Amino acid sequence: MDKPIETYWQVRFVELKSELEDNNFEVYLANNTAEARRIVLEEILPKTGPKSVSWGGSMTFLATGLYEAIKEDSGIEILDTFEKGLSPEEKAELRRQALLVDLFITGTNAITESGQLVNLDMIGNRIGGITFGPKSVVIMAGRNKVVPDLEEAMARIKEYVAPINAARLGMKTPCAKTFYCEECKSPQRICNTWAIMEKSLPKGRVKIVLINEDLGL
Repeated sequence: MDKPIETYWQVRFVELKSELEDNNFEVYLANNTAEARRIVLEEILPKTGPKSVSWGGSMTFLATGLYEAIKEDSGIEILDTFEKGLSPEEKAELRRQALLVDLFITGTNAITESGQLVNLDMIGNRIGGITFGPKSVVIMAGRNKVVPDLEEAMARIKEYVAPINAARLGMKTPCAKTFYCEECKSPQRICNTWAIMEKSLPKGRVKIVLINEDLGL
């Protein structure tokens, strides 16, 4: 077998897709970031027909090249919360407006084998967009986000994802130095709001693109 790891996840993704669809998520399978980008541009965008699009922080989303590709589409209003040079007030206002776009694209911190999405935010704009507001949501997720259960998901996020993110973003938190969760009270603490989505309501509102690569944190 030439690619046993990829084949392993192809099998696992079929099982996970079934679990997610039982929870009313719409699921797409992609072998790599290029295919994931194609799925969004050629299948999801035409199907949903959004007039406005925005996004929440996601290394996986950026890795697919969708950020640049969607910004080139002059027919869609873009609320670019990643735009450089914005003041904190301008960025906060854009994030609020992004909660009412037609299509919101982001990633997820973890997906359980039973089909739950688990996320932890600093200010909550990302999970706010996932749970309510935008008409449709696209979640881009690499295979490294899949965990056995809710307990493992929360442990992964607090013990691995959060410390690395804090360091990556230059936050002045204890975990950015020790790489252990200290349950801090820092003003720059990034672990403030949990969201566990067990089902998509309405059915199909949240669309998940599972990518057979390790992406993001």
